[in-house]
Amino acid sequence: MRNTKQGSSYNSKQALWGLFILLLCTSPLSCSSNFSHFSLTYKIKEGLPKGTLIGAIAADLKLDLLVDPPRSFNLELKSTREHYVKLNKTTGELFTSVEDIDREFLCAESHERQGCAIFLDVLILPQQYFQLVKIKIIIEDVNDNSPHFPLDEIRISVPENAPVNARFAVEQSAVDPDIGIHGVQTYWLNNDFGVFTLDVEENEGGELTPFLIITESLDREIQAEYVTEIIAEDGGSPPRFGNATLRIIITDVNDNCPKFKESQVKVTLYGNATKGMQLARLQAYDPDEGSNALISYTFSERVTQESRNLFHLDATRGVLKLAGKIDNSSGKLYKLIILANGPTCIPEVATVTVHIIKQLTGPPVVIPRYIASEKDGVVSLSESEPPFSPIAFFTIKNTDPQQKIECGLQSEGPFRLVPYEHIRNDYLLETTEQLDYEEQQEYEIVIVVRNSHGLSASTIVKVHVLDVNDNAPVFKQSFIEVAVEENNPPNTFLAQLQATDADSESRGQVYYLLGADAPYIFNLDRMTGVLTVSASLDREEKETYRFMVRAVDRGTPRKETIGTVIVTVQDRNDNSPRFINKDFTFFVPENFPGFGEIGVLSVTDADSGENGWVALSILNGSDIFVIDTGRGALRAKTPLDREQQGTYYIWIEAIDGGEPALSCITMVTVLLLDVNDNPPIVLFPQSNQSFLLVLPNTVPGTPITEVYAVDRDTGMNAVIAYSIIKRTDGEPGSFDIDPYTGNITLRKSLNNRGLYSLWVKVRDHGQPELYSTVLVNLFVNETVSNETLIQSLLPRMVDLDRGEVPPVKEGREAQRVPNLCREALLEMASDV
Repeated sequence: MRNTKQGSSYNSKQALWGLFILLLCTSPLSCSSNFSHFSLTYKIKEGLPKGTLIGAIAADLKLDLLVDPPRSFNLELKSTREHYVKLNKTTGELFTSVEDIDREFLCAESHERQGCAIFLDVLILPQQYFQLVKIKIIIEDVNDNSPHFPLDEIRISVPENAPVNARFAVEQSAVDPDIGIHGVQTYWLNNDFGVFTLDVEENEGGELTPFLIITESLDREIQAEYVTEIIAEDGGSPPRFGNATLRIIITDVNDNCPKFKESQVKVTLYGNATKGMQLARLQAYDPDEGSNALISYTFSERVTQESRNLFHLDATRGVLKLAGKIDNSSGKLYKLIILANGPTCIPEVATVTVHIIKQLTGPPVVIPRYIASEKDGVVSLSESEPPFSPIAFFTIKNTDPQQKIECGLQSEGPFRLVPYEHIRNDYLLETTEQLDYEEQQEYEIVIVVRNSHGLSASTIVKVHVLDVNDNAPVFKQSFIEVAVEENNPPNTFLAQLQATDADSESRGQVYYLLGADAPYIFNLDRMTGVLTVSASLDREEKETYRFMVRAVDRGTPRKETIGTVIVTVQDRNDNSPRFINKDFTFFVPENFPGFGEIGVLSVTDADSGENGWVALSILNGSDIFVIDTGRGALRAKTPLDREQQGTYYIWIEAIDGGEPALSCITMVTVLLLDVNDNPPIVLFPQSNQSFLLVLPNTVPGTPITEVYAVDRDTGMNAVIAYSIIKRTDGEPGSFDIDPYTGNITLRKSLNNRGLYSLWVKVRDHGQPELYSTVLVNLFVNETVSNETLIQSLLPRMVDLDRGEVPPVKEGREAQRVPNLCREALLEMASDV
């Protein structure tokens, strides 16, 4: 929704456009004759990056862009779709804009056959060129979406009697927002189990529906469910896939009938059996499920009414019970035929034979005599009693001497019943192992006696186990690891210790104590086990505390266990990085190779982890220098020239990785040491082609001229020596040069007139030695009468090429200044 200001701006623009068109239509030019419109259609792929050219309106309409006044191209804003394109108002070129074009989002409501397009109106101005251009940009689909199923799991039910080639539609078919060949083209199963396959049908609307086809017979009782993956594949290149779990449920049909587990059952009854006693349970099974597996139990029609009155059969559960009173005077045999009935099945038959035995004597009698402490039939026995502790004697009475007596236990537990020292009908009940109160506190022992007629009697002895302090407390964790940030406030909570004791009452009550090795700053509440620290911790002072704690019970004698507490002090960013020096000074020779190591700045941070990670950066001079933030190595990006700058002052910042970050700054001074990389520069004479007039009557010892040179290096590299290395005069040794000052003096009288040429070597004292040479031309005569002749006599550059003179210099070319003094020398010669 537009805000008020935007809406007002939009309405104002619309009003201006309307006014502009109205003015055009009311001008002397006819609207009908001058207004025209054109239609242009462009096609682009969806998802093109920003700035992709869509089309050139001016070029496509063959418009001249060089007219005056120039044409301008303007979008008439109608909807939000103009955000997808950008129009160059000068050239009329259309480009994709900031927002990527997603065909599926842009044309979500359009039908596939309708296509997807953006419609724009472009106005060409000013008035004399006015045209309305209708732009249609067709958005073509690309395969940028994968098929997907509406459900993660698709269920389909298939009856187990489905014939081969039966077809079942998978209604939850996959969808793909792409269109045409980029949409879903086929389906397939990841695993068909050898009994299924997929077919695909296309309806009139072009939608594909997968069909599950049965290729082999099914049996729910063998396998009731198949789980596989159904995969949808589109027609892109490369193709995209979508998948869902396909759960094929095989539904039951009634193709099985009940079967008895036992078809012959024998039951023996004594004459004193009570009404309602369970005699047997007939069990039949049907592998079908649901209503197809329902079983009902009935007597056969051949079972007599007498038997039906004496015995009861549960139609649902198949339980056979005694329903009437047995005649105790004589034995009898009953034969019962039981039917198991299932839907549409022939009944399954089982036979139950009931043999009733006449009761001859009464049941035996069990008389207990207790050895252990007993009250109201409950024996108390301490868990500390050793194995085979006696509990009670049992004497069996009301037995026929001719009858065999069986006496035993019908309950579980660490007990046994044994005949006592071969005394007939006396039995001893005792433990077989030490009892454990924490494992079980109560036992119910059933002693059963049975005679040879099947008559039995039983009695029950309850055993109550008494607790002793046989368990020490147990810590929930034997190692209690605690982490606390440094600079914590006093009395900070660290942990709550938890120990349990399996004993009962006071024997299981636990209190807590600090070990003797615990530092005084830690406190432990005896009752709650809450551990606190009373002081503020400093990780840089100590990072880990390790001490013992005790859990003690209140039993007699008391038992205890030891735990270990490890307190780790976590770092906080409370220390700034520190350089090992307040400032650094590095001496390096000039022309040191680029990115060579000038020096290393060592920096430390007392914090740890990210708080102690230090990064170095250059605050000034980063265009010349670079620093390795890992090693702190300072390097220059290019070789440095002392003659351009001899000293650099660099500010280096060290900043740690904490939050908030802490930092410090140091100054690095880089002093460049001189290297002999500059030969002497001859300033005078300024040219090898200049000459000086010397009068023949000049007195020996008279200064004639000088060679003056400078060296940009320093120290011994800049100390200059002068020497004459070759002469071209008629009188050898006529001139000398001072090796320190370069002054040239006349050594002896001049007898010959003409040109004297001296090759002077100007060298420095560096290592390696660098030098330059200069030619000093002295013309001995009273006057200069023919300068052209003198010029012809001067040595030429060709002489240098022939090797007739020493090389000009060693190293770089000797630097010369322009010959500004030549005319002055000639004038001096003329005056003389």
